Amino acid sequence: MNPYILALLLFGLLLGTGITITSSHWLLAWMGLEINTLAIIPLMTHQHHPRAIEAATKYFLTQATAAATLLFASVTNAWLTGQWDIQLMTHPLPTTLMILALALKLGLAPLHTWLPEVLQGLDLPTGLVLSTWQKVAPLALMVQIPTPHPQLLIVLGLLSTLVGGWGGLNQTQLRKILAYSSIAHLGWMILILQFDPSLTLLALGTYLLMTLATFMVLTFNSSTTMNSLATSWAKAPIVTAAAPLLLLSLAGLPPMTGFLPKWLILQELTKQHLPLTAGLAAFTALLSVYFYLRLSYAMTLTLSPNTLTATALWRLPSRKQTMPMAITTLTATLLLPVAPAISALIYTT
Repeated sequence: MNPYILALLLFGLLLGTGITITSSHWLLAWMGLEINTLAIIPLMTHQHHPRAIEAATKYFLTQATAAATLLFASVTNAWLTGQWDIQLMTHPLPTTLMILALALKLGLAPLHTWLPEVLQGLDLPTGLVLSTWQKVAPLALMVQIPTPHPQLLIVLGLLSTLVGGWGGLNQTQLRKILAYSSIAHLGWMILILQFDPSLTLLALGTYLLMTLATFMVLTFNSSTTMNSLATSWAKAPIVTAAAPLLLLSLAGLPPMTGFLPKWLILQELTKQHLPLTAGLAAFTALLSVYFYLRLSYAMTLTLSPNTLTATALWRLPSRKQTMPMAITTLTATLLLPVAPAISALIYTT
């Protein structure tokens, strides 16, 4: 792709998200979401592959449906209450429609079926943008909306954690596994949204960091399937040794960074007298742990049958940038000891 066009599209992504986050009017927020959608579609189709075209078409139709529902809900709220402000959405009917529209944009269960199929048709860099940056604007709107029915967000969150864990069990395509991982992590964010939005932002930040590191590792190894992970040791032994720690951090196991938001979320749910919800969320996380362990096993404890007798690739000089991957991998696995400082920073601000 022409670098000028690429820079223009990336600027469109930044502009659309920035407009949505900083706006207080529903029309401006809708306009930012549309700019964001139209900017990422050319990035999806730059491969000129039928799967990429199919993924872009599915994404466009899904996002157009969600945007139309969002616009309808905001117009309905203005008609019923006379208010266009995001934080003054008080009527329960348009608020519920708005939450469902944003859930469709995010890929929350049961409105999640488009996300694995779309992510499977994209290359890894574009899939990274879809899994991380595209979640920021809808989640920022979700934080600002007053919730008329607290049970709605709890049901969406529990369904997302369950579907995100259950759907990834039998997958061999890494991009689909990461899509279900995204659904599960978003479920944790939605569970705590109405009780402590700062914890939602903390969970979002750690998810972005861990997903960025994971996509960098997969891009470095050029891996898109579980079988291709078995050849990682011949390409980069150190990366292969660090990748299971990163995957276990995504699973939320201590003492990795990913345990921090889940720990605080379970603690806050218990404080809100919701022990059953916290217990169900913890049990559904075990499903995600299983397929992360499968990936770790395939990457470190299996050998490819096509081992070559030539010089190992890791002995040859590599032209790929490894410093960003090293920084993100270390921070995605070793931040748990500073949990007290992070908690103090959250609750003081």
